[in-house]
Amino acid sequence: MRHANSRLRWGAALCLTGALTTVFTPSAAAADYSQADTTSAGSQIARVEGVGGRPAYQNLVGTIGHDVSGHQGAVDWTGAWNSGGRFVYVKTTEGTGYVNPQFGQQYNGSYAVGMTRGAYHFARPDVSGGAAQANYFLDHGGGWSADGRTLPGALDVEYNPYGDACYGKDPTAMSAWISDFSNTYRTRTGRFPTIYTSTTWWNRCTGNNKGFGGNPLWIARYNENPGGLPSGWGKQTIWQFADSGTLPGDQNLFDGAADALRAFALGQ
Repeated sequence: MRHANSRLRWGAALCLTGALTTVFTPSAAAADYSQADTTSAGSQIARVEGVGGRPAYQNLVGTIGHDVSGHQGAVDWTGAWNSGGRFVYVKTTEGTGYVNPQFGQQYNGSYAVGMTRGAYHFARPDVSGGAAQANYFLDHGGGWSADGRTLPGALDVEYNPYGDACYGKDPTAMSAWISDFSNTYRTRTGRFPTIYTSTTWWNRCTGNNKGFGGNPLWIARYNENPGGLPSGWGKQTIWQFADSGTLPGDQNLFDGAADALRAFALGQ
């Protein structure tokens, strides 16, 4: 019996060792969100591609707006309206592990002063699938309503702030990830999400995929004009033309007057 008990004790010890090994082996490292408070639409494009010139405000034809994130903190929305801002995109989520702590103040505050507002998601294709991130975004405020003052949610796809520019994905895998996000968002809202990107990143990481022309394009280029667009789009809906200016956050131009902005918000 002593030998049997000994064998049982050794067996239990081995089982426990195996269990402990399973628990503590880092088979899937936790996702890094250490920069999520400062990663915003264009933060990595400015870092990688740089900032060139900018157009003169008086030469811009369209509707002026901006985009903000937790980095801006609590925004003075009356001041932004008085400075000419008429629409805004607000960072809502990143990956499947971060929600902008200022989202309520920014999203609701902009609406309260009369702005047309929308939510955007900072894509993290390295941490979870496109469908999972679309659902996370929608479950934390990224939806759309046909009230004429809510823009379709936007997917921000740009350089990875934590590593490889394309999040370790080849163009085929990246295109599939974006498609999964887009289709999931459309299924739940009836709208294709706006795609935010730069032409250089899109060409590099999707292989200049031309299959997303049904999504509105929000193009980032900090220069005097939008430059060449990715294949599949004949024009941009929104141009992010500067990373700072008279409005809090990044500066944007909607391609149209106020009535066109309302029609876009309505999905017309």
